[in-house]
Amino acid sequence: MTGVNVAITRLPHGADLPLPAYATAGAAGLDLLAAVSNDITLPPLGRALVPTGISIALPLGYEGQVRPRSGLALKQGITVLNAPGTIDADYRGEVGVILINLSDTPVTLKRGERIAQLLLAKVELLTWDEVRELPTTERGTGGFGSTGLKTVTS
Repeated sequence: MTGVNVAITRLPHGADLPLPAYATAGAAGLDLLAAVSNDITLPPLGRALVPTGISIALPLGYEGQVRPRSGLALKQGITVLNAPGTIDADYRGEVGVILINLSDTPVTLKRGERIAQLLLAKVELLTWDEVRELPTTERGTGGFGSTGLKTVTS
């Protein structure tokens, strides 16, 4: 795999925390940590913007995608509310993670806890080609549920 250099700054409230890192050699996302000064308890259906203590400068043509951690989602019902969250290449503020507790019990997040993962994705810029009529397809204008609930068998 090739790498992309990304400038990062530790903010004062995250200076003692490690930088986001890949947990394993084959991991797609870097773990983002909670840079909270005090524990945060999310009640059922509660949400919070959790600081990470870092700011980054992504190169043009890339975006950062903030995604849930599967273990946190499965074991505690915590997920990223706007998944995937997008960090634009021109954003220079603190990376924050909007978490929500979808469980029926309060969940407490501690300083330095892994709360989400950050992936880097290439972005292609879109240009519009306005036409009078779109090309036809078998599906046509069928919307949600229009392809049915068919079971695929081999």
